Amino acid sequence: MEYVEAKDKSNLPKTLTLLTSLLDQKKKAFIKMTFTTVNFPLHAYFEPTDACYHSSQLSTVTIQQTLHTIMRQNNMAVECFDFCQYTEAGLHFLEALKETDRVFFLSLSRTFLHLKTKFAHSCAVRDLHEEYDEGMRTFSQCFVLHAGAPLANTIATVLYNLGQSLARLNEIDDALTCFTRALSLTDDASCAKLTAAGMGISPVALLSSIGSMQFLKGSFEEAVIAYSNALGAARACALGGYNSDLDIAAIMNSLGVLYFWIPSVDASKAIHHFHEALFIYRAAWGSDAKTKEIATVLNNIGRAYYISKQPEECIPYYLQSLKIRQILFGRENLDVAVTICNTGQAKHQLGQLDEALLLYDEFLAITKVCLQYNHHDVAIIMKCKAQIYHEKKKFATAEELYSHALEFSYKALGNNHAEIASIFNKLGNLKYEQEEYKEAIEYYLKGLRLERIVFHGLHPNITITLTNIGQCYKILGEFEEALFYYKQAVEIQKKTLSGSDPNISATLAVVGLIHYQSGNYSTALEVYQDALRIQRKAHGGNSLEVGTTLNFIGLVQYKMNMLHVALETFYESLRIRANLLGKGHRDMAAVYYNIATIKLELGAYDEALPFFKETLRVERAALGPNHKSVLATATHLGNVYQQNGDLEQALKCFQEVFKVQKQSKKIDNKACARTLNLIGNLFLHWGKTVEMMEAMSQSLRFLRAAGDNESQLNIAGYSFYGIAKLHPECAPVA
Repeated sequence: MEYVEAKDKSNLPKTLTLLTSLLDQKKKAFIKMTFTTVNFPLHAYFEPTDACYHSSQLSTVTIQQTLHTIMRQNNMAVECFDFCQYTEAGLHFLEALKETDRVFFLSLSRTFLHLKTKFAHSCAVRDLHEEYDEGMRTFSQCFVLHAGAPLANTIATVLYNLGQSLARLNEIDDALTCFTRALSLTDDASCAKLTAAGMGISPVALLSSIGSMQFLKGSFEEAVIAYSNALGAARACALGGYNSDLDIAAIMNSLGVLYFWIPSVDASKAIHHFHEALFIYRAAWGSDAKTKEIATVLNNIGRAYYISKQPEECIPYYLQSLKIRQILFGRENLDVAVTICNTGQAKHQLGQLDEALLLYDEFLAITKVCLQYNHHDVAIIMKCKAQIYHEKKKFATAEELYSHALEFSYKALGNNHAEIASIFNKLGNLKYEQEEYKEAIEYYLKGLRLERIVFHGLHPNITITLTNIGQCYKILGEFEEALFYYKQAVEIQKKTLSGSDPNISATLAVVGLIHYQSGNYSTALEVYQDALRIQRKAHGGNSLEVGTTLNFIGLVQYKMNMLHVALETFYESLRIRANLLGKGHRDMAAVYYNIATIKLELGAYDEALPFFKETLRVERAALGPNHKSVLATATHLGNVYQQNGDLEQALKCFQEVFKVQKQSKKIDNKACARTLNLIGNLFLHWGKTVEMMEAMSQSLRFLRAAGDNESQLNIAGYSFYGIAKLHPECAPVA
C-alpha cells in the first residue's frame, strides 16, 4: 500500500474548515488503490479500518461487481430524482454508499446514518418552479454513472447526487457536508477529463454547489469564496484542454448575483461579472442566440442597474430578457412574470406610475396562475401597487391594497416578518399624510413591535419607526410621549453611528424643538448645542446644517430674553447662509425676519426696517405676492413704519395686504377684519377720524360675517361712542 501526502490546505476553499481539520489529524490522508481498474487516488476522508489496508486482497472481479452495483443504485436514484422523487432518490444514494462500505470498509453510510430518519419524515421540498431563475441552479442536476469510472470519482459522484437530493428537501447543511466531502475525493486535472467522458463529477460542479448552499444559508461571503474557487478550477480545466467556457459563464453570473446580495452591495462588480458572462454566452452561441441562460443574465444586469439607482439603464436589459423568455416559455411562466415585475419597478422608480401599474397587474395575473397568490412577492407587488395609489393621493384605494398586501403576507410569510412590519409602516405614513395621527400611531406601533421581533434591537428601521411615532405625538402636542420615542431613537443612533453622524444631530434638533415648543428653553438650548457640536465636527463651521441650528439657538435665546446674545447668533446664521446660498435665497428670509424682530424688541426701529424690507423682498420672489407669509411680513413692515412715524408707507403696506385678502378666491373674513382694524387705528393715529370710522365699520362687517362681534375690534383707547363725543362729525358713522 502506498500513501500520498495530503495537499497543501491553503489551496482548499475556506468553506471546508471541517474537512481541513480532519485532514490535519490524518498524517496519511490519501490511499492509492493499486487494482487494475482502480487507478485513481481515493482520499480516505473517513476513518480507515484494518480491512481497508488489505483491500489489495480483493479480486478485480469483486471490485468491478461492486462498482457496477454502486453505478446501478446511483442511476436508479437519478431516475427518481428526475421525477422529483427526492426521498426515494436519497435512499438509493445511501444504498450505493452502503455498498462501498461493505466492500471497501470506508464507513461512508455510517456517517450519513441519520439521513434515513430525515428522508423518512421529510416533507418540505424546494419546488424550483416556485423560485425565480437567477442562474444559480446551473449545477443542480444529478449525474448518471457509466462503466469504467474510477472508484474515487464514483463515490464523489454519489455524494454529490445525495447532496442534490438533500438540497431539494431543504436539508442545506447536510447537502453542504456531502459536497465538501465529495470535493475531497476529486482532482482538478483528472476530473475534467472524466467529467467530459461522462464518468463522474468535477470540482467545478462541487465548488459551485458549495457556493449555492452557502448562498441559500445567507452566508454570502463564504459563497463568493466557493464560487471564486470554482472559477479558478474551471479556468484550470480550460488550460488542460477541456472546454469549460459555459461553466465559466455560469460561475461569472453566480458571482454577479452574490455581489448584489452581500450586505455591502457592490453593484459595479455585479454588472462587470454579468457582462463577462453575457459576452461568453454570446461568443459560444451567437450574438442573436435566445437561450434561458442569456435571458437570465440580461435580467440580472437590469437588476444590478436598478439596485445602483439607474432605472433608465435597466429597462432595455429587462425588455431584451422579457422578449427571449416569452419566446422560450410563453406568457404564463414565473420567470416571465418576474421580468415584467422588474420592469414595473423600474418604471415606478422613474415616476411612470400608470405604466408601472399595468406591469404590476400583469405580474399578478401570471402569479395567480403559477402560484395561486401564495408567494411573498405577490404581497410585495400588492404593496408596490398600493404605493403608487398612495403617491397619487388616492388614499382609499391605497389603504385597501395595503390591507390585501397584509393578508397575502400573513399567508406567505407567517405572523412575524419584516415585510409585514414594512406594510404597517406604509399604512402609518398613509394616515400621517391624511392628518389622522392617532391612527398613524397605531400602525407605527404594530410595525415597531414586529421590527423588535425580526430585527436586532439596534436596527436602523427601528430608529425610523420611533421617530415617526415621536413626530405624530409632537404634532398632537403630546410632548412627553414624543420625547419618549425620540430619546429612544437617539440612544440607538449613538450606539450604532459615529459621534459625528448627521443623523444624530438631526434627531437631536427635533428633540430640541419639542423642548422649545414645551417652553423648556434651558433644556432646548442644551440639546441644540449638542446638535451643533456634532454638526461642526461632521461638516466644519460653515455648513447649512450649522446655520440652521444657530437660527434655532437664536430663537431659544430670544425666548430666554437673551436679546443681545440671540442677535449675535442670528448674525452668525445669516453670515453662513448668505455665503452658501446667496442673499436672495428663500431660506434667508427667516433669519432676516428674526433679526428684525430682535431690533424691534430693542427699540431700534430704524435698524429693524431694512431687515423687514429684505424679508419681504425675498418672500415675494420665492413665494409670490399672495402667499400668507408675504402678507404677514407686509403687515409687520406696516407696523414698523407706523411706529417709526411714516404713516403713508404704513398705510400703503396695510392697503396692499387688504387688496390681496379681498381678491382671494376664498375670503378670510377674520383676516380682512384685522387688516381693516389696523388701517382704522392708523387713521386714528393720523387724526383722520372720518377715514378711521369708515375702516372700523368695514372691519365690523367682516367680523360679523365671520360670526364675531364688535368686541373683537381694537380701537386705540376709545369706544365708538367716545370717538363720536370727541368728534361730532363721526357721530353718523358711529
